[in-house]
Amino acid sequence: MNIRDYIREHKLLFDGAMGTYFSQINKKRGVGCELANLSQPELIRQIHQEYIEVGCKAIKTNTFNANRFSYPDEELVEKVIRAGVENARRAIGQQEIFLFGDIGPVDGAHVFEEYKFVADLFLEAGVENFLFETLNTYKDLDKISAYIKEKNPEAYIICSFATSPEGFTKEGLYIQEIMDALKEVSTIDCLGLNCTCGSYHMNKLAEKLDVEGHTFSLMPNAGYPVVFDNRTYYDGDPAYYASQMKELAKYASILGGCCGTQPQHIKEVFAQLQEQSNDVIPSVKKEKKEIIDSVESPFWNKLQNHQKVMAVELDPPDHASLSKFMSGAWQLKGAGVDILTIADCPVGRVRMDSSLLACKIKRELSLEALPHMTCRDRNINATRALLLGIYAEGLRNVLLITGDPLPSADRNEVKTVFQFNSRKLAKYITSLSKQSMIGNLHLFGALNVNAHNFDVQLRLAKEKLENGMVGFLTQPVLTQKALDNLKRAKEELNCYILGGVIPVVSKRNALFMNNEINGIEVDPKIIDLYEGKTREECEGLAVKISVEIMKKMEDFTDGFYLMTPFGRTSLIEKIIREYNV
Repeated sequence: MNIRDYIREHKLLFDGAMGTYFSQINKKRGVGCELANLSQPELIRQIHQEYIEVGCKAIKTNTFNANRFSYPDEELVEKVIRAGVENARRAIGQQEIFLFGDIGPVDGAHVFEEYKFVADLFLEAGVENFLFETLNTYKDLDKISAYIKEKNPEAYIICSFATSPEGFTKEGLYIQEIMDALKEVSTIDCLGLNCTCGSYHMNKLAEKLDVEGHTFSLMPNAGYPVVFDNRTYYDGDPAYYASQMKELAKYASILGGCCGTQPQHIKEVFAQLQEQSNDVIPSVKKEKKEIIDSVESPFWNKLQNHQKVMAVELDPPDHASLSKFMSGAWQLKGAGVDILTIADCPVGRVRMDSSLLACKIKRELSLEALPHMTCRDRNINATRALLLGIYAEGLRNVLLITGDPLPSADRNEVKTVFQFNSRKLAKYITSLSKQSMIGNLHLFGALNVNAHNFDVQLRLAKEKLENGMVGFLTQPVLTQKALDNLKRAKEELNCYILGGVIPVVSKRNALFMNNEINGIEVDPKIIDLYEGKTREECEGLAVKISVEIMKKMEDFTDGFYLMTPFGRTSLIEKIIREYNV
């Protein structure tokens, strides 16, 4: 039986979830699902057989997590995969059931190598069909599918992605962008969705997608999980699930179940599909709601008009009183600052929320604000909610940074998130904008001109630009090396660059920054200038040195990024006034 001929004539129904069903009926606690291929082969075969008996025509090997990232013991992975294939074959027996080698997501720098290692084991075992499922990115899928087809031109390959109900993967990629990127990859036979979504939300998502040129597969969860007694359960009703799958069948030739789906779910789906034709309705892209943006950004307009901009960072307070902060902000506005930048809990220490404070500045001072947004403390949902809020409040510029790690003393009590890094976050925000979920935000990043290996910084900067950033605010320039790196950055990066300036206010301050603050380097010659100076003399030096640095960097920057030391806005005002003389 040829799988391509079968799909042309019938809906291909897969089995349900091996992992969650195994966890429910397994009596031996602590035994991993894939390892049960070796320790409990009879139970694995029984589960395969239960799905076959209720009507599915395709089953997946119990190998979703069988790779060297999950199990570093290579010999063990080989045994698990071979046993997984053998258990599935024995369950199928002489029946006409399609067997798919199941391959879950692989992370890290060597994705293709790991896919190849796993695929070779399946190919050696005679497996002809492959399901790459629960994917968050399409990295190396073109390469591995081509490799498999080279080994076996008749192989059938499905690549299925896990997204939120809104259509975003954990990597921040929107599913239509993935589909578009893979449309021309002829070695992939089918694209699809599985996991994360229940059947209702997958239905809503599927009707919006354009997968022209590929067969489409849909394998939703059995509803949404409930955690009880430290175990996860899915209590979705099989009849309701099947009714939604009947609707999903309008858009897909291949159907199946993911987390929480049991034989009863597949039985109900099978019954529904008997009443339905094999026709697939091409999805129709709905017109996106265009967000009409009536808010101007003078800061952005000035950059585009090649006028030097002045951005000043003012740290938010670590308490609820804003009188000093707001007074300083008013002073900076009077000094002609174009935009106020606000750090997001710098060095991992709690301060007032940068985005809320930026909205207040915009609203009450009519001064543009650039909130820093770190990846350290928010997951994808919290990040999206915040972006929607600040956009509605009229903010149009954001600085994205991965974020400093928490101080070691806090790590037992406070958990970091780091679901994204700044590059992925930029890609995610760009996708939100493309899908008209928010309007256009101008995304900036950080550039460390003091880095020991500036080649790495430039490589990362180029990746950030590819993912949607438009410019960078640099670390302070207080050495010739930093100045040289800044000039090189302007030559190699096609973007806006704001040169970093931090006034040194004393010798003690300089030594502290040199030794305690990551990313800042102060020239020893500058430090020596502060020896034995009074506070007044130190402030005079701070103004003089800062202005000299600004003059040196002005030919290869689009503006300046001044950092306010110890809330001394009057010092920043003097520097701006002296520079403009």
